[in-house]
Amino acid sequence: MLTYSPGDSLAHRLDPRTKLLVQFAFVGAAFAHETPRGLLVLSGVTAALLSSSGLSPLSALRGYRFVLPFLAAGPLVSALTLGPPWVVFADAIDPALASYRALLVLFVTAAYVRSTPVRETRAAVQRTVPGKLGQFLGTGIALVFRFFPLLLSDLRRTREAMAARLGDERPVVERIELTAIAGLGRAFGRADRLSLALRARCFAWNPTLPMLRFARLDWLGFTVAAVLAAWAVV
Repeated sequence: MLTYSPGDSLAHRLDPRTKLLVQFAFVGAAFAHETPRGLLVLSGVTAALLSSSGLSPLSALRGYRFVLPFLAAGPLVSALTLGPPWVVFADAIDPALASYRALLVLFVTAAYVRSTPVRETRAAVQRTVPGKLGQFLGTGIALVFRFFPLLLSDLRRTREAMAARLGDERPVVERIELTAIAGLGRAFGRADRLSLALRARCFAWNPTLPMLRFARLDWLGFTVAAVLAAWAVV
């Protein structure tokens, strides 16, 4: 699972608000240009953003390996028909482009997660969105970034424990049922422990967050975001 990794890359030195702005502009450009030529240009931008965070495409693919089957299923299902000729490859072109676009967006998100601490993300959200809504969003994002990797780790350990007990020889439906039950049990257990830990630490909706300052390097991020936003409008 992709998580924050300390470093001194270009993306690490940018303000989180700048990186969020680049992400939003990239998503807008991705949805505005769904053609192969547009996605080819966005592929180059994605490669540059991954490189700026010190993250390789292969590492990003490994981090999102649980999503890849769903992205591949769309074009495959769209190409199948209930009668002759059974497979129409032309019907899979648009879903394939949409899946590739989603993969590019996930890669850009991976670059952000890799280069941004959770506390800075929360600070960026709460200082951008005013009032209780910003506090709620900041807290929710912080909890998701910390909680979701633990749930995936629990599911992985559950599957490894089942395999060690020859559980992989059971029927597929039974394996899914056992994994789901064990995963839900662990998730509720972690939620209870999280609630207790928050109360024990006098959880506050508006804690002292790290200081955020724009630097000269952020102008590079603003320029990239402006170019992507202008391209999305054009």
